[in-house]
Amino acid sequence: MKKLFVLGSWFLVYSFLVQATAFSEEPRTKNQEPGIEVFRPEVGKFPPLEKSLSYRGELVFVDHANRRGSVRVQGAGMFFRNDPHPFAMLPYGIIRYHGAPADLRDIPLGTVMHVRAFLPPDPKTSSVPVLPIDSRTKDANHNRGPGIFPAENHVLLLEDEPSHCLREGKVWKLKEVDLKNLQGTIVASLEPKQAGDSKSTEEKMTCDAATRIWRGRESLSMEELVAEGAWPAEGKKTLGGQAVLLGITWKPTPDGVFTRFHISDIWLDDDAMQRAARNQTAVHKAFIRSRWMPAWIDAVEYGKFGRATVIATLFGGMDATLYADFKKDVSATMNASENTLKHLGGDYGPAHMASKGPIVEVIKSTGEVPLGSSGIQIRFETDLIIEGIRPGRVVRVCPASWPQVNVPREEFLGDGSHEDRFPTPAIFPKY
Repeated sequence: MKKLFVLGSWFLVYSFLVQATAFSEEPRTKNQEPGIEVFRPEVGKFPPLEKSLSYRGELVFVDHANRRGSVRVQGAGMFFRNDPHPFAMLPYGIIRYHGAPADLRDIPLGTVMHVRAFLPPDPKTSSVPVLPIDSRTKDANHNRGPGIFPAENHVLLLEDEPSHCLREGKVWKLKEVDLKNLQGTIVASLEPKQAGDSKSTEEKMTCDAATRIWRGRESLSMEELVAEGAWPAEGKKTLGGQAVLLGITWKPTPDGVFTRFHISDIWLDDDAMQRAARNQTAVHKAFIRSRWMPAWIDAVEYGKFGRATVIATLFGGMDATLYADFKKDVSATMNASENTLKHLGGDYGPAHMASKGPIVEVIKSTGEVPLGSSGIQIRFETDLIIEGIRPGRVVRVCPASWPQVNVPREEFLGDGSHEDRFPTPAIFPKY
């Protein structure tokens, strides 16, 4: 019975993966409605953030090895009815969690995320279903409304609520709490941190005994706030517009309310938020050092007998100390990668078939740097250029000071094509 359950669960995931291929043909232009701008990111160019579509939703599925997942997109209707909507991170797409760089594996399911996304750059190789361009205008019926399955599902920026507020310069101001048996609701308004003319957005959200409260270096419970007298044991209390940052999730809501979000975390001061960001930054730095810095190739100057000088732009969104390790005359290793950032070539680790050599120059942009780019180019020399290092292709680069480790099997493709990135039932052992 247990085996049947595992196989059944796998079938649901596998059906999702097969769908990606089934829908990967370019939608016909007849599906395009007047007024909908068709913009696709181009190879070798970081797309402007202002041309992306913005939406938010609950993270409900993650395939971290392929940098994709699903969100339940918030629309005008009943949130719980909305189907999970697949998304894929662009190779230079940035993920932020707790105000710091992150990987999909770091974000708990249920977290409400803000999304900035584009149409698939190349529908034929999309790792998620390709939808008609006008999908976001269609009414989903069953009290769900339009906007819950946008065709713009290739993500440039994916960020949780505190990350979004920090970037936008906003805070939540707590207005009122209403509790009974350590659960209840909080009324809060989202406002600019600096007072201005912008209108605030007020929202009622649930909270309970599992809601984490952070103050400085303290981790507080709701019971402790009640004991301090800051919150009531029973009933309502005005909170006076206290400025905080919130972590927001979604849980099934009682009392016939179909769209109401839940507060998972409250950061009461800047010290608490900065501490959370430092912890997450440390997690991500260790991750990137073991998987290597992603970049793409701007140009290759070929020499004789396999020699070449490679110019590459490092992707953005990482901690500054990672970029500081890329210095002139430092030895480095460069390996080809698939657009999901999976390593290509070799079955004995990412360095097995990679090109090696010195970084001969580091060039830092002095102008405005688009989101997705670090603004840092490196010139890398090697005496053995590999096939995957070509203009427009994605690579990963490792300075000599970073550890040389083997990545798990699901994070590299060996010598296979991009179609081999999706696991099949063959990954299960035969007993």
